[in-house]
Amino acid sequence: MTRTATWNLTDLRDQTGRTIVVTGASSGLGVAITRHLAARGARVIMAVRDTGKGDHVRDRLRAEHPKADLDVRHLDLLDLDTARRFADGLRAERVAVDALVNNGGIGNVPRRLSPQGVESQLATNHLGHFALTGLLLDRLAEGRDPVVVTVASGLYRLGRLDLADLAAERRYSPAGAYVTSKLANVLFALELDRRLRAAGSPVRSLVAHPGVAKTDLERDSPPLIRAVGTVLKLFLSRPVDDAVTPILYAATEPAAPTGRHIGPGRAHPAFETLTGAATDAGLAARLWARSVQLTGVDVAPGC
Repeated sequence: MTRTATWNLTDLRDQTGRTIVVTGASSGLGVAITRHLAARGARVIMAVRDTGKGDHVRDRLRAEHPKADLDVRHLDLLDLDTARRFADGLRAERVAVDALVNNGGIGNVPRRLSPQGVESQLATNHLGHFALTGLLLDRLAEGRDPVVVTVASGLYRLGRLDLADLAAERRYSPAGAYVTSKLANVLFALELDRRLRAAGSPVRSLVAHPGVAKTDLERDSPPLIRAVGTVLKLFLSRPVDDAVTPILYAATEPAAPTGRHIGPGRAHPAFETLTGAATDAGLAARLWARSVQLTGVDVAPGC
C-alpha cells in the first residue's frame, strides 16, 4: 500500500538554525540537496571525498545564494579513519547535528575491496554510512528534530545479501553488488529505527529514494556500463530536483514516517511499503552485528 504527502519543494520550510550533514555533496543528488537546504537557511556540512571538487561546488552555490552557509569537509566512505576524523572534528567543535543525509555512494564499479576486505560498493554505500551514523549519534541527539535519512533505491528488491561472502568472492557483477548495497541501506535504516525507538532516543531513522535520476553515479564504471546508463536515463529518469524531493521531505519534515520507503510519487512524496528481504528483521540484526565487527563502531544502548 502506498500513501502520498501533499508536499513539494515549495513547502520546504525555513531551515535557519539547523545544521545538516550531507554526504556526497559535491555531485549529483548531493549538490541539489545541498542547494535547496542552503537556500532555506540551513548550515550544510558538505562531506566529500574530493575537497577540491567540494570547494568548487560550494563557490558555485554561493554565487547563486550569497548567504549560503556551506562548510566543506573531507570524508571518504571507503576509509573508516576519515569517518572517525570527521566525527571527531564536529565533536571537538561541539556541533549539534540536526540531520544526517546518508547520500554519498558509488555504483556499478569493477570489483575491489575495502581495507576491511569488503566489496567496495557495499563498503562505501553501507559500511561507511553505518560507521558515520554511529559516530555522530551523540551530535544528533543534541539536534532539533534530529533525523538520519539513508538514501536507498527501489532496486533494493533485487539485492541478495550473503553475510558469509561480503567480499563477493563467489560471484560478482557490478550491478548485482550495487543493488545488494541498497538492500543493506534499507536493512540498516530500519534496524536503526528499531534501536532508536527501543532506547527512547530523540533521533529518528528514515529511508528515502530518488527513483531513477539524472546523476553521474556511474562515473567510475567501465565505459560500456556508463554508456548503457546514459541511454537509459534519457528515457527513464526524472530531473534531479524532482528526484531529491522525497529526500528533502524526509530530512526536514518531523511528520515524515519511519518504516516506509519514501520515494517520488507523481507530484508528491510517496510512502511505499517495504517488501521482501528488507522486512527480514533477523537479517537486519545479523547485518548490524557484522557491521559492528567490521567497523568497530556500535551504537551505545542509550543511543
